[in-house]
Amino acid sequence: MADMTRRRVLQTAGALGVGAALAGCASEEDPPGGVPATGAPEETFTPPTRKLSGDLKILLWSHFVPSHDTWFDKFAADWGAKAGVKVAVDHVDQATIPTRIAAEISAGQGHDLVQFIATLSHLEQGVLDLKDVTDEAVKRWGTQLELCRKSSSNPKTGKFYAYSPGWVPDPGNFRTSLWREAGLPNGPTTWDELLAGGTEIKNKKNVQMGLGMSQEIDSNMVLRALMWSFGSSIQDANEKVVINSDQTVAAVEYMTKLFKQTMTNEVFSWNAASNNQGLVAGKLSYAVNSISAYRTAQGSSPDVADDIGFVPALRGPSGALAAQHVMYNWIVPKHAKNPDAAKEFLLHYTANYAAATYASKLYDFCAWDKLTPNLATWLGSDPFGSKPADKLKLLADATKWSTNIGHPGPSNGAEGEVFSTFIIPNMFARAARGEVTAKQAVLDAEAQITPIFAKWRSQGLVGG
Repeated sequence: MADMTRRRVLQTAGALGVGAALAGCASEEDPPGGVPATGAPEETFTPPTRKLSGDLKILLWSHFVPSHDTWFDKFAADWGAKAGVKVAVDHVDQATIPTRIAAEISAGQGHDLVQFIATLSHLEQGVLDLKDVTDEAVKRWGTQLELCRKSSSNPKTGKFYAYSPGWVPDPGNFRTSLWREAGLPNGPTTWDELLAGGTEIKNKKNVQMGLGMSQEIDSNMVLRALMWSFGSSIQDANEKVVINSDQTVAAVEYMTKLFKQTMTNEVFSWNAASNNQGLVAGKLSYAVNSISAYRTAQGSSPDVADDIGFVPALRGPSGALAAQHVMYNWIVPKHAKNPDAAKEFLLHYTANYAAATYASKLYDFCAWDKLTPNLATWLGSDPFGSKPADKLKLLADATKWSTNIGHPGPSNGAEGEVFSTFIIPNMFARAARGEVTAKQAVLDAEAQITPIFAKWRSQGLVGG
């Protein structure tokens, strides 16, 4: 019912000005004052390159920073009114989007344009090639961030199964007061320090860590970061399965030890909001997350927010890498009735990405640096009330320690299927619970992953 109500509101927003009313409704999760009007980037409108008409139905997630959705709904409606398109926007929980997309593609009907927060490479055969949109964006704004390009295109087929205008970093979030007492006032910098400091905090303060091993997106991200930092990966640069290695076993053994010394069984049944909620409630010493939980804490628990610090990817035996927290994949299913409008809207949205970044309280980062020229300034002096004001400045260098799902190869369809079936979190969880040894957990994961790659390779969609 809520989605239908929102759809009807947006269909008339351009004519009735309802979007302006929506913009005045701040979420209870937003920091006091919501998004300040002063300092917000000016939005631009470039007429579409073709005549548009009809309906455009958009499906995207309910953003972890709710002020973004308030902005986006009005933004989309305003564009529709100017472009001659009736825009309808549906927001749903991110966890339901993959099944929703699959159902719509199977039925051959549904939304014209869909956004997800992780790679949708496994849907390549059911979506339109968006190479033309990406090429036009590159023509207008220069080279696309490689992280986003590798997360939206298939080098084997040359197809852009998605358009990726932006992403979100995944730093470590830590409670400074707890880590100061553990002798690390600036937070951990290595996985070894995480284990040592986290163990001391758990023993002395009975405060646990928040690294999930469950069937949800955050677990998928952090566990891959751990593997990469240990020199392990699912595939190599040539898209061959290489997960069965001493390095993977070492990563699983490390996580088993970390769980036993710093966590509880809750991490095996978490959803994507669990670590956010735990951090805001002051019940976690460390989590790997975007800045969304911090933004929520600014409004609901300001003392906790002021005590939250951030660190880049932790260093392991083979380096320091983190997965992106969010990788925006916009797709146009083959059943879309208005693909021209979908593509024109994506270019308009990208041109105004600075407004999206600001409305998301610096959560969303653009794939084209030149479109958000003030980002480093904002991060260095947060317009949304960080204490100290430069708390987020480390994110200005996030591309140096962030990489794509599928690293060191591309985010191909096989990697997408492994991601969506949660093989990696299951591998770690089975060992951590003591069901199997680390070696056996890796062998079992390999046994699941190898036929997935073989299937995609037989269809000519994966290299190797």
